[in-house]
Amino acid sequence: MDKIFAIYKKEVKGFFFSPTFYVVAFFCSAVMSWLYPIQLSDFLSNLKNQMFQQGMPPQALNAHYALFIRHLVNCNLLLIFIVPALTMKLFAEERKLRTFDLLLTSPITSVQIVVGKYLSVLTAIFAIMLIALSYPAMTAFFAKIEWVPLMIAALGIFLVGAVYAAMNLFCSALTESAVIAYVMAVILNVSVWFVGAGLEVVDSPWGRQIFEHISLNSHLVGMVEGTIRTSGLIFFLSVVFLFCFLCERVVESLRWR
Repeated sequence: MDKIFAIYKKEVKGFFFSPTFYVVAFFCSAVMSWLYPIQLSDFLSNLKNQMFQQGMPPQALNAHYALFIRHLVNCNLLLIFIVPALTMKLFAEERKLRTFDLLLTSPITSVQIVVGKYLSVLTAIFAIMLIALSYPAMTAFFAKIEWVPLMIAALGIFLVGAVYAAMNLFCSALTESAVIAYVMAVILNVSVWFVGAGLEVVDSPWGRQIFEHISLNSHLVGMVEGTIRTSGLIFFLSVVFLFCFLCERVVESLRWR
């Protein structure tokens, strides 16, 4: 654990003591500060006009769905591009500068290397999520908020971010170019959302069950609605374990080279 913590501490310092993270955080804050007031204004407008607009869906009058979920969806869209920016240098830059060779020849295992770096990325994502949750927190000053479903939905977005982190860390381990690692990571992040499209294409019941089980969106929907499902947690953790394992295999192969 000491070796994992040493790597974790080094990478966390690399995040929070470098301008890159603060540029990313500022970009997130700027986008959210632009979109959230617009969404809040739309929600308040729907509340005022509900007596005059017949057939308005109930979710449009629910702050959890009409305001906070839209805000977290925007946060997820940002994470698709932000997480690759956080992970692209963790392996690729070190390999390019040959400092990774020193890490491979030190008395530390490839599992410890991957776990330490992965936990540091989760810490950075957690900081981004705190920024995102500060907007609903400010709304709480003049409106009553159901915090339990909101926090469960935020946990779902954080788990999606954890999946991004595992996949993007694997991409960073595959190349010495941070730019190539970033592009591969973004493509992979976007691609996982198209897996659920198989539900609309496949007609057989067993085929639909397979695509529903491996669809990121189908497991996130339950948490967005405020319910925690064991199958969803197992799916997220399984994908994280799979890509962390693949990343560890790449690191171990580099050691033997």
